[in-house]
Amino acid sequence: MKKKILMIVAVLGLLTACGGRKTTGVMGEEAGEWDSAAVIRPQYAKGFTVKYLEDGVRLVEVADPQKGERLRVGEQSSGMDKMPISYQFALVPKGSDVKVPEGYTRVEVPVSRTIVMTMLQLSNFTALDAHDVVKGITGTKNLFNKDIRQRVKDGRIVKIGMEGEFDPELILAANPEIIFISPFKRGGYDAIKETGITLIPHLGYKELEALGQAEWVKFVGLFIGKEKEANELFSGIEQRYNSLKFKVDSLKLKDFPTVFSGEMHGGNWYAVGGKNFLAQMFRDAGAEYIIKNEDTGGSNIEFEQMYAMAANADYWRILNSYPDTFSYEALKASEPRNALFKAFKEKKVIYCNMKQTPYYESTPIEPDVLLKDLLAIFHPDLVEKDYKPKYYQLLK
Repeated sequence: MKKKILMIVAVLGLLTACGGRKTTGVMGEEAGEWDSAAVIRPQYAKGFTVKYLEDGVRLVEVADPQKGERLRVGEQSSGMDKMPISYQFALVPKGSDVKVPEGYTRVEVPVSRTIVMTMLQLSNFTALDAHDVVKGITGTKNLFNKDIRQRVKDGRIVKIGMEGEFDPELILAANPEIIFISPFKRGGYDAIKETGITLIPHLGYKELEALGQAEWVKFVGLFIGKEKEANELFSGIEQRYNSLKFKVDSLKLKDFPTVFSGEMHGGNWYAVGGKNFLAQMFRDAGAEYIIKNEDTGGSNIEFEQMYAMAANADYWRILNSYPDTFSYEALKASEPRNALFKAFKEKKVIYCNMKQTPYYESTPIEPDVLLKDLLAIFHPDLVEKDYKPKYYQLLK
């Protein structure tokens, strides 16, 4: 009888131990023990992957989301000066002497000091309540966040200059462990490279879906030890966004309202392509973007060409930094031919003023809010009657 009792106790002990075990074999690797709530598995983002190894090591790869080219773990990058096919990082616990695979840049985490280069990157830190980690930014133009502005004012955050004109001395004064960069932009990173500080490419701005861009908050979470918070945050964003998208899908419309975007500047009209992030956002909101090409970026076209495509479009989306109150009169004054568009005549211009709203500062982690703003315009019956838009509204 004693033996049976001892055997039962042993089995129960084993089951308890197994129940306390967290996550193993993540992404097909021998992962050891990981807290499942903190495991990062990108679902929408195409620009980064994570693989879990033993001893607290995570292999993070970063590649251009728009090219779909990603190296297998263990392969070498091309070594190009600007943007190799893939960046490879091995995240290890601080103070650990564990070895990392060949070809990977070692990064000890969690990081407590960093510099961010864009508002999109900063939005991730704001969402994760991690301003203490930010020790440097490029500038404060169109920056609304009062806490960041105060930190700049009292010296806790330094302004390192704009892209192409970074100040190495200020960068060193910030004493960052890593620096988040945007390697496809204007750059000027040679001066930073000379400091020897590890550069981490943040390519959220190249994602072609709103949820893909927002999911880069998980990428930042990996480096600053806020994986759980990032997972919880994104889960809420995903649920709200897809819930709104489902409402649009349930309409089963045959004809969607049409929309175009941009305005004349310097004699040309900058128009984004048919596979651009913005075009996808319009589609999710139940509207048809008038440009159908396969371009992900944008191009400058002449007014006549835009008018030929958009003359009869139902809506016209404009995002600018007008110094005063923007109006139809101001839009016509900037280019008299603007009054020829159907959307102008019928007063269906969708507008956001970046001098009055924190568009680039917060929309990366609020795509659900952005989508709801558009939905309230394209299909008002799908939102509450008392809904107050945060970013987009019809120009009065």
